[in-house]
Amino acid sequence: MLAIKKALRIKKTTDFDKIFLARNSAANKKFVIYQVPSETNHFRVAVSVSKKLGNAVVRNRVKRLVRHAVMAISDDLSTTDFVIVCRKGVEELSFEEVQKNLTHALKVSKIYKQQ
Repeated sequence: MLAIKKALRIKKTTDFDKIFLARNSAANKKFVIYQVPSETNHFRVAVSVSKKLGNAVVRNRVKRLVRHAVMAISDDLSTTDFVIVCRKGVEELSFEEVQKNLTHALKVSKIYKQQ
């Protein structure tokens, strides 16, 4: 099981504010990615899922799928702090579809650097 280490998580409100205020975003049909260059030598990530997508069980499943998809491609991510915002429809996707859509969104935002 792939888990995101504590050093790779964004938790502080000030970090979220800095990322959202930078207004640097990219999107596809399922995800919006807000980003800012990282002050560390690795990426940091947070996942945001709206209550409009479903109850707590559904939202936690979506977050878990997205976190696993991020960790599966973590070696190819640039040193960036980013927040992944899930759009309506993500809750119906399988893991493979989540991974494919997330990889596409990260490529559009130039965070994913395929080696």
